Amino acid sequence: MKNISWDSYQLFIKVANAGGLSAAQAVSGLSPATLSRRMLALEQQLGRSLFDRSQTGYALTRDGYALLDHLKSFESAERAVDIWSQNTSAPALVRITVGTWIAWFMAQNFARIQKEQDNVRIELCVTEERAALAHREADIGIRAVEPQELNLTKTLLGEVAYCAYCHRNVRDWQHLPWLAVLPHHAISAYLRWPHEHHAGEITVMVNRPRSLMDLAIAGVGRVVLPCFVGDPDPHLQRAGDEIVALRHRQWLVTHNDDRHRAEIRLLSKRIVGLIKAQADIFRGRNA
Repeated sequence: MKNISWDSYQLFIKVANAGGLSAAQAVSGLSPATLSRRMLALEQQLGRSLFDRSQTGYALTRDGYALLDHLKSFESAERAVDIWSQNTSAPALVRITVGTWIAWFMAQNFARIQKEQDNVRIELCVTEERAALAHREADIGIRAVEPQELNLTKTLLGEVAYCAYCHRNVRDWQHLPWLAVLPHHAISAYLRWPHEHHAGEITVMVNRPRSLMDLAIAGVGRVVLPCFVGDPDPHLQRAGDEIVALRHRQWLVTHNDDRHRAEIRLLSKRIVGLIKAQADIFRGRNA
């Protein structure tokens, strides 16, 4: 266990977060073969099995999860040193983690979030996974569930409503097939809803939620979308009433220790203002 380099631990974090060697190759710059050898060497040095290896990827063992948890504090310290060592004139980096459709909404309004005079860079991570900020994996996150972590600061953004949508020219939408993401990609409640209520009527499945909207616009079938996405689109119409069971509140989350950083405070304020200004659309009241 002696003389294990920090580089080995960094590679472990990359493989653990990526869930496999091929995905970790993109963020590490090392080949899957090299990563495999490095992970085996780390396991031998530690005397513990860190991964369950399969054709679908690298899943963490109990010891793997424990090591990843131990390394979070080191990762946070490294991040803090990086921030400290940056030249004050260099643009500050703000990492924002959001879901597919908030990312889409932000992209439509990005000029209101980042302005030319801002001395800031934005790293936008789009994922259906819950935004993790407890160990500073991101600086700003938007969640569909109220955060319970004591070291996080939360701001209520409002409610989000959902409906089924199809192409605007379709009259007999009751007979349209359903479209959905693949079951193992159905992380959010709205993505699971077609599987739970219309499994036998699903004719097309995709691996990215963004493709659902494109298919609906093409007239392929019905999809479940947030109302702030479906209602403003001129090519879509509601295919039924609001799916009330999917309505939820939405929160902007920052880490207590970072929320006073000028760049995080600035971008958080703009995102909150942007979403709250569109509250009726998010609640589905502009149909």
